[in-house]
Amino acid sequence: MLAITRINHVGLRVNDLDRSRQFYQKLGFEFIVGPIGPEPVAVMVHPSGININFILNSNIDDGVNMLMDVTDKYAGFTHIALQVDNLAMVEQQLIGLGLEISGGPIKVETGAQFLFVRDPDMNVLEFHQTA
Repeated sequence: MLAITRINHVGLRVNDLDRSRQFYQKLGFEFIVGPIGPEPVAVMVHPSGININFILNSNIDDGVNMLMDVTDKYAGFTHIALQVDNLAMVEQQLIGLGLEISGGPIKVETGAQFLFVRDPDMNVLEFHQTA
C-alpha cells in the first residue's frame, strides 16, 4: 500500500473563475494563485487546509451537472463532503450568505446529519456532521 497521508487537493472544472472565486470566498476559501499552467488552473485554500484547484477549461455552461442531473448515471466523483461540527449553525450561515440549500438537512439512523449546496457550476458540496 502506498503511504497516502491525506487528500492534497480537489480539482473542479469551472466556467468562470471570478464567479467561482466569489462563491468559495463566501465559504472562507482564500485565493492563492492563478491562472497558471497549461490547463490553466487557479488555486484556493481554506483555513482548515482544504485546497481546491479550479480547472479553467470548461466550454459548456448549461447549468447541468453531468454526474447528478441526467438520467444516465456516469461514473465519477459526485460531490465533496466537508466536515463541520455544528450543522445547524452552518445551515444558518449558508442562508445568511444567500446560498440555497439544495438538499437536507438529513439525519440518518447513525446520528450523522448533512445538507447540500451547489456551486455556480452545479458542483455539489455536502456539509457533514458526524454522530
